[in-house]
Amino acid sequence: MTTALKLSGAQKAMLGKALIVSGLSRDEREALMSCATAVRYQIHDTLFHEHGEARYFYCVLSGYVRLYRLGNDNREADIRICEPGESFGECLLLDGNGYNYSAQAMEQSMLARFDLDKVRALLDERPRIGIAIMRALSQHLLSTIDCLASDRMRTAPQRVASYLLTHSTQQGAAASLRLPFQKSLLARKLGLAPEALSRAFSALREAGVTVSGRLIEINNLDALKGV
Repeated sequence: MTTALKLSGAQKAMLGKALIVSGLSRDEREALMSCATAVRYQIHDTLFHEHGEARYFYCVLSGYVRLYRLGNDNREADIRICEPGESFGECLLLDGNGYNYSAQAMEQSMLARFDLDKVRALLDERPRIGIAIMRALSQHLLSTIDCLASDRMRTAPQRVASYLLTHSTQQGAAASLRLPFQKSLLARKLGLAPEALSRAFSALREAGVTVSGRLIEINNLDALKGV
């Protein structure tokens, strides 16, 4: 059972960096945040189930949340891994009474939970809030397009290489990265099975990539860029 609490000053500051809030005036931010409460979830807690009644949308303050669908054969298909600062479920402000996917906390996570009815009531009197939410939805769409293109045009080693090049800290001709989460979550983010991620890391050894737990060392950036 989760307990909804009033957003603290620190949580409001974290939420202020999220796309759905950035760009709003102070009064608009306060009005939108007044519709939210802070909710903590433990690892593997379910936030909501697909087709369940939609009462809230969310923004991740800390931790990671997995969005997924369940097939007719009960296999799960990951849709997205939401990181701190990312929101989900805002589309329900405009259309739909039920969630069209399930959501699960992948680590101990703190989320801002927005009451859909309260936010809907704000949109007529504060249209810039609606524009900010549309901006977030647009970003979600563009990210989905990039993800689909990556899945179709890149091999598993190329997807992993792209992630490492984007997120690593360069040190001359080398680089390093400490994953903020388990490798199983990285596999989900990249649309790979865990065994496919392991094979991809093995293939990248020739490009100078070594893995020790969450620490990833890249000894030859040029070789990795050429994968």
